[in-house]
Formats: sequence, structure tokens, C-alpha cells
Amino acid sequence: MMIRDYRAADCRAIADLFHAAVHAIDDAHYSAAQREAWAPTPPDYGVWAARLERRQPLVAEQDGLIQGFIELEPDGHIDCFYVHPNFQRCGVATRLLQRVLDIAQARAQCRLYVEASTAARPLFESHGFELLGQNRVERRGQVLINYRMVLQIG
Repeated sequence: MMIRDYRAADCRAIADLFHAAVHAIDDAHYSAAQREAWAPTPPDYGVWAARLERRQPLVAEQDGLIQGFIELEPDGHIDCFYVHPNFQRCGVATRLLQRVLDIAQARAQCRLYVEASTAARPLFESHGFELLGQNRVERRGQVLINYRMVLQIG
């Protein structure tokens, strides 16, 4: 697997990956209505194209298949971070997160922070992120819970 910079040709695959990843989350974390509010069907490829062009995520790819992606903002905020359901628990998330950590250290940033979903919270905790609090976010009439988490670097 290689971690590389985003290319415009990745847009549709990333939008589809995001949709698949959100809709694969177990009902114990988010209901079908919550998942649909979070990732509407079908994905809006125009919105995704504009977002990805602005955010320039890192992309995990192997054999021509995009397995995951992550967005790192200049201030250390990790935004979208998703792995396709077919590649979860295969080390993709860890590799993406490690690359982000390497970038943050090269920039001499002192922290990374994220609003992690209920499903992603254990991954961040396993990499040393500390829980700061809980958020309630409304999307299309549904309330979603996520967690403010931080990792102090250095």
C-alpha cells in the first residue's frame, strides 16, 4: 500500500468510499437514519469535488484501489478520515494516521485534534488521543454524537 497525495481523478472513488464506510457502521453506533443524514444517497459528487480540491487529502492506494483517505488541516485538525469497509482492520487507518503524525512533526506542530465518531473513537484512543468531551451535531434533522479528542506531540 502507498500513501499519496490526492488527484482530481480520485474524487468519485473517495466520495463512494465515504458513503460505503459511513453506511457500513454498525447500528449500535448510529442508526440507518443517522447514517443517511451523515452520508446521503447518492453522494453529491460536485460537492465532493470542491471539498477535495480545497482539502487535498492523503490517499491510501493499493493495486489501483483507493482504500482510505485522511484530511489534515494546517492547524493540526484531522477532518475526514475513512477506510473502505473491505479494508478495515488491515492497517490502512494506522498507516494514514502515522503519515499525518509524521507531517505534523515535520511542521513542528504540538498537537493533532479530531472530532471522532463513536465508531472511530477506539482507533484514536489506541493511538494515544485523549478524550476532551462529547459533541452533538445536527445533520439533516438527525443528531449525531462525536468526541473531541487531542494528541499532544513531542
